[in-house]
Amino acid sequence: MKAIDLTIPLGVGTPPWPTYIPLQVQYFKRLAPNGANGQVVTHSNHIGTHLDGEIHFYTPGKDIASLDFDYLMHEGVVVDLSDAAGDYDVYTSKMVEDRVEVKEGDILIVNTGYHKYGWDQPLADEVRYMVKHPGPDREFAEWAKKLKLRWIGVDCGSADHPMNTKVRDWMPRQAKEADEHFKKAYGMPLADYFSDDKYQLMHIEMFNEGIIHAECVGGDIDLLLNQRVTIACFPWKFVDGEASIARIVAMVDDDRYEELMATKAKCKLTKFGDVDAGAPENRFLYEDAKKRAGR
Repeated sequence: MKAIDLTIPLGVGTPPWPTYIPLQVQYFKRLAPNGANGQVVTHSNHIGTHLDGEIHFYTPGKDIASLDFDYLMHEGVVVDLSDAAGDYDVYTSKMVEDRVEVKEGDILIVNTGYHKYGWDQPLADEVRYMVKHPGPDREFAEWAKKLKLRWIGVDCGSADHPMNTKVRDWMPRQAKEADEHFKKAYGMPLADYFSDDKYQLMHIEMFNEGIIHAECVGGDIDLLLNQRVTIACFPWKFVDGEASIARIVAMVDDDRYEELMATKAKCKLTKFGDVDAGAPENRFLYEDAKKRAGR
């Protein structure tokens, strides 16, 4: 078995969740005169690819250290919704099931396509990545509960629709744009669609059910669109941790790995060596994903 990395690069340029503490790195000693380099690192838990734990929103829930490997590692699917949902859109369980078979107990990774606006990509756009990405409604959450999904991953700033979070208050200009979009696309104002009783439902209504999520997934996710793989998340063994920076990978057998690396060799890459999600020459990956979905 070999690993395909689904983790975005982490550095001082990686944006945290809006208003949270960014990554800060300070050398406290150097090779000259100390004989070794040493660093102090300060950050919030919600930066880069990270796993939200139950106690992030659910007081009696599990901390990160309590999550066992049977939960963190399991069969799952990577679904490509990049052709179905754009700025401020709402995605649904039907969109997922039209593209992949999701089994009870699966891990589900949702590719919205918005990782192409991540800080590590040539099309980097922090506002679009954090504030304009699509997200789900309660229908999706209830479907995930019915299927008893282990956990969900998304390739953007939040598993919730950004306008169903505090972002709506923090970014009034974009909230006005979203309101106009919701009136046209869904026939009602944003405040009526995402009313107070739905607030941040992917966190508040899911973590108490044991269905948590990873945010800011990326890396070579485009190699695995609409495919079934074994997915693994490796957070810290973080006692009392409400979330954790994590490494997320897809595990594949050696033959499949060689095939995926041959595909990657045809792709334009980012400066960090991952597939460039926005490069026109890499569109064949999305065309292949459509074929796998039978469209």
